[in-house]
Amino acid sequence: MTIAPERRAAAGPAKAWAVATGGSPLGVARGFSKNPITLLTDVFEQYGDAVKVRFLANQYFYFLSNPDHIRHVLATNSANYSKAPHPAFLLLGRVMGKGLVTSDGDLWQRQRRLIQPAFTKQRVATYGDMMTGATLRMLDRWRERDARGDDSPVNVDAEMMRLTLDIVGQTLFNMDIINEAGKVGTAFSEVSEQFAKLLGNPFGPLMVNMPFLPSVKRFNANVAELDEVIHDIITSRREHPVDTGDLLSLLMAVTDEDGGVGMSDQQLRDEVMTLLLSGHETTADALTWTFHLLAEHPEVLERLEDEVDTQLSGRTATVADLPNLPYSRMVIQEAMRLYPAIYLLARWGNGPDEVGGLPLPKDASITICPWVVHRHPDYWPDAERFDPERFTPENQAKQHHYAYVPFSGGQRQCLGVHFALMEAQLLLTTVVQQFRLRSVPGHRVVAGPVMTLRPEGGLPMYAEPRSGS
Repeated sequence: MTIAPERRAAAGPAKAWAVATGGSPLGVARGFSKNPITLLTDVFEQYGDAVKVRFLANQYFYFLSNPDHIRHVLATNSANYSKAPHPAFLLLGRVMGKGLVTSDGDLWQRQRRLIQPAFTKQRVATYGDMMTGATLRMLDRWRERDARGDDSPVNVDAEMMRLTLDIVGQTLFNMDIINEAGKVGTAFSEVSEQFAKLLGNPFGPLMVNMPFLPSVKRFNANVAELDEVIHDIITSRREHPVDTGDLLSLLMAVTDEDGGVGMSDQQLRDEVMTLLLSGHETTADALTWTFHLLAEHPEVLERLEDEVDTQLSGRTATVADLPNLPYSRMVIQEAMRLYPAIYLLARWGNGPDEVGGLPLPKDASITICPWVVHRHPDYWPDAERFDPERFTPENQAKQHHYAYVPFSGGQRQCLGVHFALMEAQLLLTTVVQQFRLRSVPGHRVVAGPVMTLRPEGGLPMYAEPRSGS
């Protein structure tokens, strides 16, 4: 899935949409279902920045990879583009309901206004000690393994999922949901895999309305498993209303400025499910890929360890330390460039428009692939190279803002950006301070697109305590 500049279609303003048909009436549906990243990388290399892609028969989507075009859709003329009725969001709505990620219009604006105070920098900073505390508990488990003489690899993908689930449980509910981790974690993983299969199937949006299908039955059962956990917590809080200082307490307390109306139980469920998914899996993915890249680039790891050791002198990082740990943030940003957890962005054109001089019809299905955009050779020289220096303040100032979209962009940019980056930076520095993660020789790491971008089959790595840690 490497973009080869020499194979890419000639750059320059397009006069008409390039058309990718997949060479058959079946279009690209089969390739998309198998691996959307591979398929879209090939389309970009062959056809360039603006492509009308036949998905199946007479179903087309418009594939945009030019940052100027992306800015137009996500920001400049965002009023013309919604999430529904795009098939991806119809499917995602089966899991998240009408939460911030899937809603549009007045509902989205109301919910964004109500939830915004929960994600100010000041509020998010109060969770720092909780995040490092959860990480230290994980490292204690790793150290106990080592003391028992267990030198088998740990599955870093699973460990990061468990860790971020622990953290989101505490920040969202002020409770330990790790005891639910087996049930909740399994349900998340299966929902994620089933979602990817349905998304890649041209009949996926129809299939979810057929509950008798075995795959849909499993999908619904896992969503119901997650629903049960969330509804039980909300019911308990309604019966015993105490402000415990967590995000759920804040969400239950906020009301409209006009009528003083708060969120219904169903809306609470949808927002909590959204926060669970977006605050759990994506950060875990970012850290998993970061550790993989560090193991493959020892010179970067050495510099990161030196920064951590010098700035912290053996103590655990706090939020106040983060400005003095700039390289750790740069490492995470570069890892998210190469392996964006959210590997597809989608929009629905509600009216006719023009992007880059090309006409877009009403009801156009728009697809953006951050994996491709983040490797665009016109904006990222030597794009496949892992180089955190791309994210120095000086280099960031030169970047096209929409050539880097791990959190989307425009007014729909992820509300939890500060939360996610703070969490990732604290967790990374805490692990690096005490352990060195080493690749398993001969293990081939392959990006597996499911609901988010994860390594196929997990990521086994050797966890070796650092001397003096």
